[in-house]
Amino acid sequence: MAQKRTAKKTAQKATKKAAAKKAPAKKAAPKKAANRRSSSSDYDQTKIQVLEGLDAVRKRPGMYIGGTGPEGLHHLVWEIIDNAVDEAAAGFASNIDVTLHKDGSIEVSDDGRGIPIGRKSDGRTALEVVFTELHAGGKFGSGAYSASGGLHGVGASVVNALASKLVAEVDRDGATWRLVFLEREPGNYLNSGKFKPTSKLAKVKKIPTNRTGTRVRFWPDLQIFDDEAKIEYEQVRDHVARVCFLVPGLHVRLSDKRNPNQKPEEFVAAGGLADYVDFLSIGETVTDIITIQDEATFEERVPVDGTMTTVTRPCGISIALRWVKGYDSTIVSFVNTIPTSDGGTHVAGFERALSKVANDELLADTKKLKKLAKSNNDRATPSDIQEGLVAAVKVTFPEPQFKGQTKQELGTPAVQNLVYETVKSGFADWTAGGGKKTQINALRDKMAQAVLSRVAAKQQLELRRKAANLSSTGMPDKLADCRVHGPDSELLIVEGNSAAGPAKEGRNAETMAVLPLRGKVVNAGKASLKQVLENAEAQALITAIGAGSGKDFDVESARYGRIIILCDADVDGSHIRCLLLTLMYHHMRPLLEHGMVFAAQPPLFATKIKGELVYAYDEVERDALADKHNITPDKWKRFKGLGEMNVDELEETTLDPQTRILKRMTMNDAKAATKAAKLFDVLMGSDVATRRDYIITNSGLINQELLDI
Repeated sequence: MAQKRTAKKTAQKATKKAAAKKAPAKKAAPKKAANRRSSSSDYDQTKIQVLEGLDAVRKRPGMYIGGTGPEGLHHLVWEIIDNAVDEAAAGFASNIDVTLHKDGSIEVSDDGRGIPIGRKSDGRTALEVVFTELHAGGKFGSGAYSASGGLHGVGASVVNALASKLVAEVDRDGATWRLVFLEREPGNYLNSGKFKPTSKLAKVKKIPTNRTGTRVRFWPDLQIFDDEAKIEYEQVRDHVARVCFLVPGLHVRLSDKRNPNQKPEEFVAAGGLADYVDFLSIGETVTDIITIQDEATFEERVPVDGTMTTVTRPCGISIALRWVKGYDSTIVSFVNTIPTSDGGTHVAGFERALSKVANDELLADTKKLKKLAKSNNDRATPSDIQEGLVAAVKVTFPEPQFKGQTKQELGTPAVQNLVYETVKSGFADWTAGGGKKTQINALRDKMAQAVLSRVAAKQQLELRRKAANLSSTGMPDKLADCRVHGPDSELLIVEGNSAAGPAKEGRNAETMAVLPLRGKVVNAGKASLKQVLENAEAQALITAIGAGSGKDFDVESARYGRIIILCDADVDGSHIRCLLLTLMYHHMRPLLEHGMVFAAQPPLFATKIKGELVYAYDEVERDALADKHNITPDKWKRFKGLGEMNVDELEETTLDPQTRILKRMTMNDAKAATKAAKLFDVLMGSDVATRRDYIITNSGLINQELLDI
């Protein structure tokens, strides 16, 4: 087919050429270029630019420091601090001082070897080259550092590129040497105060020959950074505290001269990553800190003298982890001394190993998960396993491959398998008996419960979706909804249909919804998430409010501005109120935190005084009214429940905003209700043995002479 089309086109061209020869010649019309912005002659060799030296950094700072906001500004500080930390990690420094000056400059000093001051072949000193040339430094496999945080050799020069002024001082060879960079140009100040461009180092003073170190002070160029970009003390504090955990024995002193009330702080950690995990742990622990360490090697191909060569890399692996009783996980990772906030291959290997051992060793044949095995839902996901996990992962090896200059994610592929094998072996040893048996069992139960809760939540979500498909609103059938929702609407929770009837008649249907509870609400203080979601009354309440539950609860999505509990003023009513508050405390806490939950205060007694109906809310108020108006006991009406009130009485005492009494429920009320709900379960539940033990334990609080026994 293609050959036929080509032949046809060739014939057409020949015909056109012949016709052109016979036709009289015409002047060719100028061609118009469609949608051209400019002539091609405008794009020539003059448009090709070469950015020399540090100009590339100033032109595209985000490529080197991640942006010109607060994060990028702090990254300059990290570059200088991390250079000093590399000296400590290599064993040549033990003290670092970080000072935030009043004039906006930042100074970092260390007692390491000092940046070399000898001259290179071009006549410039090594000190000048480090701060003016990209990809210059001692971390390119030359032997100065076996493993470091620096890799690209641009850290110090990037800081200089984005600083208006930088002063570098080196203690070395029996003297202090200084070189100043003003607007990136090297030089020094004369005695007159005038700046003189030069590559020659100024000899400041003589010092003992055994004293070495480096001091770098720089003033960020504020024209480069956003107006809101400021050096925050707390961020610097967190960074220096963290590096101490990475280099055990390193002393870091932090001073903030901008704030006279901020005293200098000193940081040191002898325990390394284990201390860091202990520092990060919040709440009650499930396990002790598990430490895993190993030395391994891997091969990778790198250019050596212009030729791709296979080299063997040593790799140190250090892991510290523990589980706490909370739900959030905290995993921090490092390559050499650099934090990798986005993780990378080392973290991927760590997480793979945890999942492998947890499922194949720790949770194998767990009784709690046998029912789920039939539906293949018994495998724990990474989120199940990492629930409550606090871990620090560190690998140390030469020339790591990072994804970007900001070094937030490790990309070296071979490290993943090394970490995987190390963690798999170490964690399996712990689960097989290397750890305490009680802690191993506690961790097994925690992970199994996480699996059960996740599966139950997923099943419940599926049930809710099915329920939503069965009706147009997805709301509970027993809900008598209001017409308008929002901050001014109310959900009235009442006991059973007897109270629901008068409440529906007496309410303002525009803004008041009524939800009757026909059974006991589950005690959320001791029930699992699955039990809570399977309870019909709890499910109805959660669905009616419409804001979700647990971590996913969104108070902004609540369909009502107030949740009002209308319960009888008796023991059963108190129990139901306690259970409702307990449910909200554990699964809809923002309602309490935002003050959206109220308890109606129904009266216990009613009587007429001078033809007007008067209510008393307790015996004390009733007796006071009786004495004042000489009312005999037979004149009082006792309400046994809201269901016994007629519509007018219920409307006046609990529904009308002008006359009703509401008590706002706080977090403290919910906590007290949780305790009370547990006590109700003991005293009124079906567990006779528990009730007996409670009575025996607390029998000393009772005056036995008052008992009819």
